[in-house]
Amino acid sequence: MGRPVADRRRRPPRRRRPIKPLFTQGPSITARLVLLGLLSVVLMTLDHRQNLLEPVRHTLSAVVHPVRVAASLPLELTGLASTQLTSRRDLIEENARLRNQQLLYEARLQRLDALEVENIRLRDLLDSAYELEEPVLIAELVAVDLDPYTHLIQIDKGTGDGVYAGQPVIDANGIIGQVDEAGPFSATVRLISDPSHAIPVQVNRNGLRSVAVGNGNLHTLDLTSLPNNADIRPGDLLVTSGLGGRFPAGYPVGRVSAVDTDPGEAFADITVEPSGALNRIQEVLLIRREQGERAALAADEGQSGTDDAGARP
Repeated sequence: MGRPVADRRRRPPRRRRPIKPLFTQGPSITARLVLLGLLSVVLMTLDHRQNLLEPVRHTLSAVVHPVRVAASLPLELTGLASTQLTSRRDLIEENARLRNQQLLYEARLQRLDALEVENIRLRDLLDSAYELEEPVLIAELVAVDLDPYTHLIQIDKGTGDGVYAGQPVIDANGIIGQVDEAGPFSATVRLISDPSHAIPVQVNRNGLRSVAVGNGNLHTLDLTSLPNNADIRPGDLLVTSGLGGRFPAGYPVGRVSAVDTDPGEAFADITVEPSGALNRIQEVLLIRREQGERAALAADEGQSGTDDAGARP
């Protein structure tokens, strides 16, 4: 008799054995290396002769170019920023140096007109040389006094830089004033337009002497003590006479702009336009005087009790 149906169902199924390949091992590593080497040689030969891989190189170059640009961009931006900052700093320093140099040259050249006339007039008598260069100190304007009755400015140089009270102050065009007070790090300059300021001058054309007095106007000065028949006319250049010892001789003070005479008055009414840019001051030059001259000037002022070279009562 046959087996029961239940026994047939309980018998586990037979597993199928995998079919073994005929070749279980591929080419060796050496064979692969030789094959790849030969393939490389063939491709290089064909590419060298016929440029078969040129389109591939162009394609890869176009694909890699954005990555290369992005990688080099930070370095290029850093170099550009460094170059721009260095160039700007160099330009600022050169501009400041050239501006100071121009100010010095203009201050030295402003005496040429006065020295030329003086030299022609006195060469045969004195036979002396006139010194063009004066030791100077450059200072910058830091503040302006807003009081309408006083014309004072503050500069960034003080006694620590050799500044002293009474020191003459000029700009590129002419005399602008004198040091009124000097502190350790700054000083106050009284302009020649101040109502309390007066400066001895002379007409450069003929040597006629007078005193230019401030009237509270930055654009005009008054010339006093000249009679109606004085040899002075509009356009005459006024320079410092050197009297009083405060201001060195030969520096421009202003030009005569108007001469009014009245037969009923003893003196002419003369208006002078200052040479210095009193309303546009940015940088000034302080003329240094020798220690002996400063001491003699202080002694003279102490004895007289007045300042006839820089202020009027």
